[in-house]
Amino acid sequence: MAVFDSPDFDEHEQVLFVNDRPAGLRAIIAIHNTNLGPSLGGCRMWPYATEAEALRDVLRLSRGMTYKAAMVGVELGGGKSVIIADAHKDKRPELLHAMGRWIDSLGGRYITGEDIGTNPLDMAEIRKETKFVSCLRKQDGGYGDPAPMTALGVYQAIDAGVERAFATTSLKGVRVAVQGVGNVGARLCALLAEAGAELTVCDIFADNLERVVERHGAASVAPDEIFALEADVFAPCAMGAVLNDETIPQLKAKVIAGAANNQLAGERHGQMLAERGIVYLPDYVANGGGLISCAAEWYRHDPAEVEKNVMRIRETCVEILEYAERNAVPSHEAADRLAEQRFRP
Repeated sequence: MAVFDSPDFDEHEQVLFVNDRPAGLRAIIAIHNTNLGPSLGGCRMWPYATEAEALRDVLRLSRGMTYKAAMVGVELGGGKSVIIADAHKDKRPELLHAMGRWIDSLGGRYITGEDIGTNPLDMAEIRKETKFVSCLRKQDGGYGDPAPMTALGVYQAIDAGVERAFATTSLKGVRVAVQGVGNVGARLCALLAEAGAELTVCDIFADNLERVVERHGAASVAPDEIFALEADVFAPCAMGAVLNDETIPQLKAKVIAGAANNQLAGERHGQMLAERGIVYLPDYVANGGGLISCAAEWYRHDPAEVEKNVMRIRETCVEILEYAERNAVPSHEAADRLAEQRFRP
């Protein structure tokens, strides 16, 4: 694997490859940028097909965290870690403890939290070996699961996008296609249903799907059918790179905002969305609510201020869309420019 020559390597400060045989741990920790503060980013556990695939994911995710931190206004940099394992089969306390020791070896340059395949209980296990952990349960000294704040931020982004695309401040009757209804996606569905939106959902896990269909009266489709739905909003809340050459031509939605990281398969796909007149709210802005919560926990800020700060994601989305229109650039490029003004020296 060529790290420095990788198209996803963006002057990352440090990339640590971990091979802890006694614990059965194979992992990568990437620190992208610490100009605004120590890097923070979740620990993802996923059965990557190849190490190259894991590397690409952690490089892209850590970079995204730098931009996210800059845009949501927290004093943190961007980092991420991935454990190459199946969370449903391979997760063991020994593996998590080993991960904690390797995180601790970085001396605070990287702070971890939950991500796909990990949860607050896993963070409590990692916390046994290092203090550099956020997103903990309240009984473990944290502020609780950040998923509700992530979902609230995505909801704010959808609200801003719908107003721009349809000139309405109401989500009543708006058709939303949600891809992935796990911890964040399900909470987003609850907020949308309460606002009167009409939901169609998909998920690779049947129990997730059944829960949302039953609770909110959502329709369901197979995962490969979600892109071509007659929908007003598409909310990607699963894995990344879902906006690509194959899926973008299928889209009928006029707004895209979701919780998934790295939704664009490549930079040119943001341009493709703009050319089709689709209002795209960049993922690292829309899903910034969780980071706001974890940052408040790390710095011990007033937890009562967290929701208020997450609500400001709507204002940030409006700022991005106005910048994009004013400068005739796609929204993802507008967000990048604004973020870089804040974290680059």
